[in-house]
Amino acid sequence: MASPFDIEEIYPDDGEHSLRLPRRQAGNSPQGVAVTLLADYSVRTRAAFPSAAIVALLAESGVTTAGARTAISRLARRGVLEGSRQGRHSSYRLSRAAAANLSAGAQWILTSTAATTPWDRCWTTVAFSLPQDRGAQRRTLRGQLRWLGYAPLYDGLWISPYELTPPARELLAQLSAGRVTVFRGRQTALDTTSQRAPIEAWDIDAIKRHYEEFLRRWEPMLPLVRSGQVEGSAAVRARTEVMDTFRRFPTLDPQLPLELLPAGWLRQPARQLFAAVYDDLAEPAERHVRAVVARFTASGEPGIQAHTTADLVAGSRGDASPGEACRDGPTR
Repeated sequence: MASPFDIEEIYPDDGEHSLRLPRRQAGNSPQGVAVTLLADYSVRTRAAFPSAAIVALLAESGVTTAGARTAISRLARRGVLEGSRQGRHSSYRLSRAAAANLSAGAQWILTSTAATTPWDRCWTTVAFSLPQDRGAQRRTLRGQLRWLGYAPLYDGLWISPYELTPPARELLAQLSAGRVTVFRGRQTALDTTSQRAPIEAWDIDAIKRHYEEFLRRWEPMLPLVRSGQVEGSAAVRARTEVMDTFRRFPTLDPQLPLELLPAGWLRQPARQLFAAVYDDLAEPAERHVRAVVARFTASGEPGIQAHTTADLVAGSRGDASPGEACRDGPTR
């Protein structure tokens, strides 16, 4: 089974822009930290940050000055950041495409872990075939299918417990004619031990371990957060880390039906813990970000705002309407 962390992009292109957000790496890359940091305090306002302030904030997360400046430059070339200059001083903000992309991603992260969509025991099966010389296209397709909630039951055969969504339909429509077939239906049980259950396309034990690791990491910090003992740069670092970690869960566990999962599944406890840490750190983290920005600009930046989980969900388009035979799952 391919690791879900092999997905090339944090969020895929939306089909209308050439925007490419930074690739995932083992650990937190400078570009990834920069995107998370700017999104946490400006995804709705697109506030501009002096480049020196971005460098200073990234330094608090262990990014060198050279690494921070390289990350900013590369993000600007990718179209993730827009730059402006006044005299010798430069500032950057999220581009309109990046802000829309990240906002949609944040809504998906929070809504897809908030509740379980009713399931009617239907499975969507996507079978595709690409020539060996199209390895890059195959890797991209697999990564985007993973992001859309699919997993490989066999090589070239991907499944989801939910209806084919419009984004998935558009993705598959880009393949050459005769390269893809989509089915929707129920599994037929066989009286044999060689049968593989569709849920086995996901490594349930591994997903459970990721949830357990998340809870072990953040539960001890929650009392400190709630008592106001996490402030300043520590609040910003913790908030960035908890978002960067939690946002991977909807790909690991794309609203898998609870009836197929072990009792006491940890999706909701993890989401509740994430929301408590992220929201309770919003005020002290925002104060610190504002203080750092104020060191590099006389006027300050009124648009800096630490978004809460409620803010990020507010723009959600809601669940898709159910189909006639099978209910739709998450819209991505």
